[in-house]
Amino acid sequence: MSYVKPELVVDQMIAAGSYKASLGVKDLLIRGSLSGALLGFATTLAITATAQTHLPIVGALIFPVGFVMIVLLGLELVTGSFALLPTSLAQNKIGFAKMIENWSLVFIGNLIGSLLYAGLFIIATTKFGHVESSAVIDLIKKIAVAKTVGYEHLGIDGIFTVFTKAILCNWMVTLGVVMALTSTTTIGKIFAMWLPILTFFAQGFEHAVVNMFVIPAGMMLGAGVNMTQWWLWNEIPVTLGNITGGVIFTGLALYLTHHKAKD
Repeated sequence: MSYVKPELVVDQMIAAGSYKASLGVKDLLIRGSLSGALLGFATTLAITATAQTHLPIVGALIFPVGFVMIVLLGLELVTGSFALLPTSLAQNKIGFAKMIENWSLVFIGNLIGSLLYAGLFIIATTKFGHVESSAVIDLIKKIAVAKTVGYEHLGIDGIFTVFTKAILCNWMVTLGVVMALTSTTTIGKIFAMWLPILTFFAQGFEHAVVNMFVIPAGMMLGAGVNMTQWWLWNEIPVTLGNITGGVIFTGLALYLTHHKAKD
């Protein structure tokens, strides 16, 4: 049968974490960069659909295409690694330093790919600066401001809000990684991972790699956001929230219940 039982899924999580930790710098940076770019493609697809239909749920329904490409191609998305590598660490398959090294390199790769796609997309959508406004351009700028200045206006409550939204986001995103392991067929993997990714995106939760694209893209397009606002009011607290959600609510939670059950 194509269905893989949860206790066997946890075994795959441990093995996947160990494999990812064994990858060299070149592979992590290349695979991370490709993931950042592909997630950027998915984000602009979702934004375009939202701008065309005025229905954000339509954008959310199609956004998972990027995640599907990343998983099926065996690329590296740091938010998924926030759940997988801790299970390998819990099994003493890898060391803490190796986990942090992996996360850091993949984070850098994701950022490189996101910025590369942002630059190319800006060239394409503005026709090399000849178009200053469109439904998509205006929506990207609006999103970039909401994800930074919007939280800044709330002060410390904004930090707690964005951190919490990041926890909820990566609880679902890492479930997408895990759900892909519950099937041995390609179509089964696609459908299974689609569900939690749709769930996070439709509710406007905060994903570190999505924000690596959409915020700097908005800045390039003229949104009133600076580097400090991007990193202080979004990227840093979102990354910390994504780590918390992935490690606790997916990686360790599934490890503690299903791995223990099979011993």
